[in-house]
Amino acid sequence: MFEPDKKYLNISEVSERTDVPAHTLRYWETEFKQLKPERHSGIRKYSPLDVELIKKIKDLLYNKKYTIEGVKKCLTVDRRKKNMSNMQVGVSDSKILEEIKQELKEILDILE
Repeated sequence: MFEPDKKYLNISEVSERTDVPAHTLRYWETEFKQLKPERHSGIRKYSPLDVELIKKIKDLLYNKKYTIEGVKKCLTVDRRKKNMSNMQVGVSDSKILEEIKQELKEILDILE
């Protein structure tokens, strides 16, 4: 989808690749706060993550027949799930660090 040397696509390239009209993409930006393409000199520049989000929104709206509000809720739930998994990683990281700390204390006791 993206050329190796290209980080961003403009709105017409995204429109062509996702088969979503440019005016619809602009509208979705107003409805879905997660869809925020960067702007360079006033031109929208979509990242690969933006394009994936557009595909997901399109699928939910057109194929799964969600309403705009339904898609918003779905995207919010997805974000919460992602945040929860990140928090769980943090918990397991702190457990690992605590175990390492305990092992180092035991080694220190042995050396003394």
